[in-house]
Amino acid sequence: MLNQVVLVGRLVSDPEVKETSSGTSISRITLAVPRSYKNINGEYETDFISCVLWKLMAINTKEYCRKGDIVGVKGRIESNVYEKDGDKKYSINVIAEKVTFLSNSKQN
Repeated sequence: MLNQVVLVGRLVSDPEVKETSSGTSISRITLAVPRSYKNINGEYETDFISCVLWKLMAINTKEYCRKGDIVGVKGRIESNVYEKDGDKKYSINVIAEKVTFLSNSKQN
């Protein structure tokens, strides 16, 4: 069985890094990924995909990337089930294994 995903998209916002209670760095980013086909109105739609970055990958992405930058993410899909207000909720995230910085708007 295989669980692998490769995405290329633009960052929706500047990456932020937080620390877990154990001190591990984590960043949650959202990639805007345009679909490769037009809808019935002749427009390209965009998917917004949540990705989780851990440790040094999270820190480096915050340091070198900003909103609008193009990044590539290779990772795996993880689904979670949780309860909120008595209702079962589902979430899907991409857990990044590698992030590639493809364009950078950072000024030196």
